[in-house]
Amino acid sequence: MKAKKVADSKTVMTEMIMPNDTNPIHNLMGGNLMRWMDVSAGICAGRHCESYVVTVAVDHVSFQKPIPLGDVITLQCSVTRAFSTSVEVYVEVFSADIKGGNMRRCNDAYFTFVAVDDERKRPRAVPQVLPLTAEQEKRYEEALRRREMRLLLAGRIKPEEATQLRQFLFED
Repeated sequence: MKAKKVADSKTVMTEMIMPNDTNPIHNLMGGNLMRWMDVSAGICAGRHCESYVVTVAVDHVSFQKPIPLGDVITLQCSVTRAFSTSVEVYVEVFSADIKGGNMRRCNDAYFTFVAVDDERKRPRAVPQVLPLTAEQEKRYEEALRRREMRLLLAGRIKPEEATQLRQFLFED
């Protein structure tokens, strides 16, 4: 399976915040944003894997700034790293008013998806990622630690097996 560039699957989605998307103080509800993040990240992962994907983890979710009614949000998704059957996708959310003013970065998260085959819906191999820029390379390298943290918190590995994470936390 041939490795793919990050740009090959980059996904951008835009939504306008409408009244039914907001809470009583007229800001976007976090659950609605999470849904849009999951959808756009899933499209990105599916493009990279060239298959159906299922969400298996969401971590490092950050709701940094409220997004008011009437704003337009842009979700930018890119694959950070692929493992044997899974892929990690980084999602950034930007908000601006309808005229494009007051642009600000509001939210981000990492989503993990597993690729599944068409017939049996069982995990299948995925293409590796070719990071080409310094930022892509940094996210690619850091993905190992994030993966170990996910596996550790899920009870799928023991602390002593989290070598990348231990090295990062306890390096001299």
